[in-house]
Amino acid sequence: MFCHFKLNSKWIRAAYGGSYRLGCVRTEHIKRIAKELVNRFPNRFSSNFDENKRLVSMFLPGATPKVRNQIAGYITHMYGRLATEQVSDKQSANEDKNETE
Repeated sequence: MFCHFKLNSKWIRAAYGGSYRLGCVRTEHIKRIAKELVNRFPNRFSSNFDENKRLVSMFLPGATPKVRNQIAGYITHMYGRLATEQVSDKQSANEDKNETE
């Protein structure tokens, strides 16, 4: 039996026996495949998980559903992080522009 509780703003799945995990870390294998797919097909992926999942299953037909979802999730995470970095860069550029005027 497992229970879920929040510790330091992170949800933790704990066994009643007392052992718990802070989160699932993606393996280097998943990250390497995801980065390779993004390098080969940079304009095909986006921050939409379902679309990325469909594309990963198309490019890697032998991947298991778990591996496919992990790769698609990491690609979605990468594109989401890029989008937030671009927004923050634009905001800082606008702030710098307003300060010089």
